[in-house]
Amino acid sequence: MLDFVLCDDNYNVLTKLEKMLESIFISKKFNAQIVLSTTEPAELVNYIRNNPVNVLVLDIDLKSKVSGLDLANMIRKKDKNVYIIFTTGHLEYGLMAYKYKTFDYLPKPITVERLEETLIRLFEDASGSQSNFVRLDNNKTIIKQDSIQYIQKDGMKVVFHTDTRDYETYSSFKKILPMLPTQFVQCHKSYIVNLQKVTDINTSNNIIFLDNKQDSKCYIGPKYKNQFMEVFNDGNYSNHLDGAYNAK
Repeated sequence: MLDFVLCDDNYNVLTKLEKMLESIFISKKFNAQIVLSTTEPAELVNYIRNNPVNVLVLDIDLKSKVSGLDLANMIRKKDKNVYIIFTTGHLEYGLMAYKYKTFDYLPKPITVERLEETLIRLFEDASGSQSNFVRLDNNKTIIKQDSIQYIQKDGMKVVFHTDTRDYETYSSFKKILPMLPTQFVQCHKSYIVNLQKVTDINTSNNIIFLDNKQDSKCYIGPKYKNQFMEVFNDGNYSNHLDGAYNAK
């Protein structure tokens, strides 16, 4: 059982967050409960001092002398293992939030889909199912492998394009490729694709389409084409295509 504590200065936002969390707990059969939901930082601090907590969901701007970042700093000194999730409408706080070994950062308004994605990662991380994840930024960011469509090199950054959002990190393909299972294949100097996500390939224009969306695509480089197509065909991935695959 994971015990959740919530803190937001806006009562309406707090109530909505409670309902979303409880709905996800039920739909996903997560063994979790909300043990405290408060608009008062002092009440949260008092509760933490006297009770064990697994997950904290904190608004950063609490409209008080104590911010969510202050609470995280205080709590992190006491408990190095508690999961901390920040919420805020102020995007400029994003980088500051990760200073406190933040599990995730949710921009407001929070959607059920975005919250559910975070909870799925959190519960699978808590259960120790690490083989299904890619860990970035010294393990601060955890991505489900089967949610990744493709990975793109963009200057010094590497961007993970997933089913729901993009993740950026400073790394290289040389470091990332060994972490990935065999369905991830480099198809271009700037692209690694998840073969299980491919829905169509235009070999004339060297374009790979993913996730049934024509705007979700990556490219095949001349240097990588023969090897990529060999792996793709030998692995029988072409049997799952929805489009008119043309392997010329």
